[in-house]
Amino acid sequence: MIKLRPDTLAMTATLAMLTALGPLATDFYLPSVPDIAVVFRAGTAGAQATLSAFLFGFAAGQIVYGPLSDRLGRKPVLLFGLALFAVATVVCAFAVNIEMLVAGRFVQALGASGPIVLGRAMVRDLYEGPRAGRELARMGMIMGVVPAIAPVLGGVLHDAFGWRSTFIASLFFATCLAVWIVAALPETLRRRLDEPLSILKGYGLLLRNRPYRVYVGLVGLAYGGLFAFISGSSFVLMGVYRLTPIQFGLSFALGVLGFIAGTIVAQRLVGRLGLDGVIRLGVLCLAGGGALMTALALIGTGSSLEISGPMALYAAGVGLTMPQGQAAAMMPFPERAGSASSLLGLCQMTFAAFVGLLVGRLLAGGAALPLPIVITAIGLAAMALFFTTRRLRAAG
Repeated sequence: MIKLRPDTLAMTATLAMLTALGPLATDFYLPSVPDIAVVFRAGTAGAQATLSAFLFGFAAGQIVYGPLSDRLGRKPVLLFGLALFAVATVVCAFAVNIEMLVAGRFVQALGASGPIVLGRAMVRDLYEGPRAGRELARMGMIMGVVPAIAPVLGGVLHDAFGWRSTFIASLFFATCLAVWIVAALPETLRRRLDEPLSILKGYGLLLRNRPYRVYVGLVGLAYGGLFAFISGSSFVLMGVYRLTPIQFGLSFALGVLGFIAGTIVAQRLVGRLGLDGVIRLGVLCLAGGGALMTALALIGTGSSLEISGPMALYAAGVGLTMPQGQAAAMMPFPERAGSASSLLGLCQMTFAAFVGLLVGRLLAGGAALPLPIVITAIGLAAMALFFTTRRLRAAG
């Protein structure tokens, strides 16, 4: 029987697929979002609610997976999350109105949040320091292939079979992943916590660590800008710039390639620059990509590249910032890696969900400019947070 071992490409790829399940569940159906708005007569805000509901579910689910896995083990909790995801995906595929789809997306996210929390926790179980940051960056590089392909394949499936087919494809991926986990993934938790389960007490301990709060903020801001693009890109690129679903998928992939490039650079530099050195480069890309997008949108070239081009630079910043920020946040808590990963994900996804709701409302007027303005503001906030907390992080 195959058993995965640390420091192998197979282990890295498996953990990457766990963290890719959530993005896959969103990116597959992005080309279908405008059509869903028409089919269910939900409008832009109603269709966008299916994205924000996913983020709220993603945030809510992460409250419990980490603390439970610190006590019960990673693998059984992981399999429960995959099973919940599969059931909810079936509900989404056969939704008869927008309310049913929104509810299904919320529960789908409750399931998908488990694999991403536990994938990060398993990295902390297996690796230390910059090695953990390098592993998360490698996972990000592999994971990036999924959202690069997913919108393009989603566009093809949408054109050929309709929007429901994208959920069927997500179900197939999750089922294959669950079978592989059962067969090949060993339990990575070395020592289970014996103390009584007190989620709030454990989270309070984490939040008293000031560097942890800073790194959680950096990760949340980086992902918030990325989710602003994820939630608004189909309406802007297909509605304002008139791209077809397949063209949208290709344009969306440009940002994913930027993310992959960022993770590759992070892998090469983290050993020399350390976690904070790579994050410094990342926040500069976040701010620079957002500012360039706003400048080009104000000039008005008429090309969709004025959005997708700068987004590639912002996404490279995400690839530089997020893996290192996640590793730095979890590093002081080896015995609570699951809880640290859960709270990080809870804050990250809650912030992104509110950003998605804001973008949905701002884009209801049919203009493209609100999207780059939101992304720019978030990128500048990440840069400001990093450079104003240098002494705090060094002292922590």
